[in-house]
Amino acid sequence: MSCFTREQMLSKKVGVLLGGLSAEREISLKTGNASVRALQQLGYNVVAIDVKQNLPEQLQEAGVEVAFIALHGRFGEDGRVQGLLEVLQIPYTGSGVLASSVAIDKVMTKQFFLYHKLPTPEFDFMRPGDSSADLLQRCNKLPLVVKPSREGSTIGITIARSHEDLRSGIDLAADLDGTVLVEDFIDGVELTVSVVNGEVLPIIQIVPKNGFYDYQAKYTSGDTEYLLPAPINTKNYQLVQQAAFKACRVLGCRGAARVDFMFREGQFFCIEVNTIPGMTETSLLPKAAEAAGINFQQLVEMILLDADLDK
Repeated sequence: MSCFTREQMLSKKVGVLLGGLSAEREISLKTGNASVRALQQLGYNVVAIDVKQNLPEQLQEAGVEVAFIALHGRFGEDGRVQGLLEVLQIPYTGSGVLASSVAIDKVMTKQFFLYHKLPTPEFDFMRPGDSSADLLQRCNKLPLVVKPSREGSTIGITIARSHEDLRSGIDLAADLDGTVLVEDFIDGVELTVSVVNGEVLPIIQIVPKNGFYDYQAKYTSGDTEYLLPAPINTKNYQLVQQAAFKACRVLGCRGAARVDFMFREGQFFCIEVNTIPGMTETSLLPKAAEAAGINFQQLVEMILLDADLDK
């Protein structure tokens, strides 16, 4: 259920927060600018704000009354901007402070999955101050996937098929984030499920041409094939959709979120939850929404009208 009516929102000054300070800045600019265009076409009073360190002053100078968050990664998707908006009492889109800060941390997210009995690949991790040598010694079942815990867009990910790969992958991830996640490599089918305002959208199967859905495959048109709806049997399809809904619920997500899975031999594994999915021309959320009969403008408006405080 929307928190604002369309009529109420049309009287507000909407600030689309984009760009920002994270490694995903360029993708955020694309998501934000596409959202700005859609909102302008719908008649909203909207201003684009390229987020800097003086964000409170930027918001005040622009007279922003509602924030549409189109930031990806840290300093935008991780609860910090959400907390600032709570202090300033500016309603904002998407998940609240707690859900955002938990979901951005892949290690913490997986611990939530385990507690709520959502299957996820076995994993180990290193927090700031821990020994990478100890982590290396514990992780001896190859292949493994190494990730910085709080980056997105597959930035800093290594598929380690040798101990040398594992060592260099941990070093790479640690340079990007003090918390490093190492998890079992699932050789299977990649699925993703978007959830918008509690509505579970059709599942997409991702088939990258080079075999790995990396940064280039995500954002280069033609580098990936998308099967929509995903060609898995009805029972498994429903189970994966139910798991996506549950993952969003247990984390406390709001607005639009996307849950990524690996699927192998009839078994699914929850990988992570994205609380601000991309909205570019190659992004997954708009594709799933279109398959559900929701065009891009409608999708952006659905996200906007759910803006709220104290989530």
